[in-house]
Amino acid sequence: MAQLNYDVLSKSGYNGFILRDAPEKVMQFGEGNFLRAFADYFIDVANEKAGYNAKAVLVQPIASGLTEIINRQEGLYTLYLRGSEKGQKADYKRVISACSRALNPYAPDGWNAVLALAKSPDLSVIISNTTEAGIVYDSSCKFDDVPPSSFPAKLTRVLHERYTAGLGGLVILSCELIDNNGKELLSCVNKYIDQWGLDDGFRDWVNGKNIFCSTLVDRIVPGRIRDKNELEALNQANGYEDELIDVGEIFGVWVIEGPAELEDMLPFKKAGLPVHVVPDVTPYKKRKVRILNGAHTGFVPGAYLAGFDIVRDCMHNDTIRGFMNKMLYDEIIPTLPLDKKDLTEFAEAVQDRFNNPFVNHELMSISLNSTSKWRARNMPSLLEYFDAKKSLPPCLTMSLAAYIAFYSSSIQELTDKGLVCRREKNSYTVSDDRSVLEFYFARKDYGAESLVHDVLCNKDFWGQDLTCITGLEQKVDEYLNLIRAKGAEEAFRSVLQS
Repeated sequence: MAQLNYDVLSKSGYNGFILRDAPEKVMQFGEGNFLRAFADYFIDVANEKAGYNAKAVLVQPIASGLTEIINRQEGLYTLYLRGSEKGQKADYKRVISACSRALNPYAPDGWNAVLALAKSPDLSVIISNTTEAGIVYDSSCKFDDVPPSSFPAKLTRVLHERYTAGLGGLVILSCELIDNNGKELLSCVNKYIDQWGLDDGFRDWVNGKNIFCSTLVDRIVPGRIRDKNELEALNQANGYEDELIDVGEIFGVWVIEGPAELEDMLPFKKAGLPVHVVPDVTPYKKRKVRILNGAHTGFVPGAYLAGFDIVRDCMHNDTIRGFMNKMLYDEIIPTLPLDKKDLTEFAEAVQDRFNNPFVNHELMSISLNSTSKWRARNMPSLLEYFDAKKSLPPCLTMSLAAYIAFYSSSIQELTDKGLVCRREKNSYTVSDDRSVLEFYFARKDYGAESLVHDVLCNKDFWGQDLTCITGLEQKVDEYLNLIRAKGAEEAFRSVLQS
């Protein structure tokens, strides 16, 4: 079977949108599954729906990568967006033609090709996703390295090349999963300007003519299809072999912090895409952490104790799903600063995302480091609800009790891998910081009242003494006893009926 390229695609009978030639307006650091299912998909749709007429050149950020395969396929690949829409299974296929080529800066003349692209008058945007560890300042990087090892050092060289060519600034969209990613990237670039002794004119140009945008990205991208039979069946159905098949969930949101004129420069909104240019990304990050991540951490420990193993199955249970929705709509959304319609629509999408029939998202994987997760994702909602209403939110309070139950259920032993606990018919291993696991193991014989007291007043866990919140200790103690006596599902049901 012939490998995907433009000629092979034209003979396959594919009749979707394809753009073969367009100016290379985007330099993208990162050629992996996420950006190809996210940013490059958005560019592709903007080409079709808004006449963006842009191609992205993908720069391989580390020595090993996909450059050779991407170039063999002339930048083409097949993307499947899969999930649930209003409770119904959905599976969409699109051949992405937004990428022109890939460059490997570690190959002979590869770095020179990157610097040559920097001097292109067509270039207007740089996108990056070089993992959470990508935006770091490495003082060992030198101006003349071919290439410098860190991404910020590479970017500084690219910008310097453009500056010396007398060209205008760029829009830089940082997609790494760290807070204030754009600001952190600019900070690193300024450090290299200092370290390398670059002139003040360049510094002024970097800080005054370029727009470094912090962004929030939200799409789950499983990426590769690992089932060989399924992969072969897809290639047969498509009529070509595709070594770059990519898979993402249907839901996707990109929030870009920057000036309003970016909406004209980046015509995503015109194309009807869920890409939002806002003056401050912080409320949207809070929305994601409190609603999406908070939902996970809020129901997962209790759902696991109730006998569930994957997220999707929880959405088919009236009690677990009802508990999650009551927590979201009655307790979390009222504490958030965004428009209520926006928050409600985001929460409605959560249920479809969790019900994805193509993803077996294991509860145990979500449960990793639940102590710090509950503190970051759920505790702020509980505290703000209490401050506003002077009463305890029942579901969030129950979620705290369920977290404690999960970490203390018939503790067997503490091993190198974690704290071995037990639910009805099987043991499971709790993974968290060692100090957290040792804390619970040392209290494995405690009754509910003593355990709850010690957990809630542990400032290392929560940054404060939660026993100071009126009634919280007594209510968590009551809920923990209920979970231990009647099971987590019945305990969840009790707060639905209250």
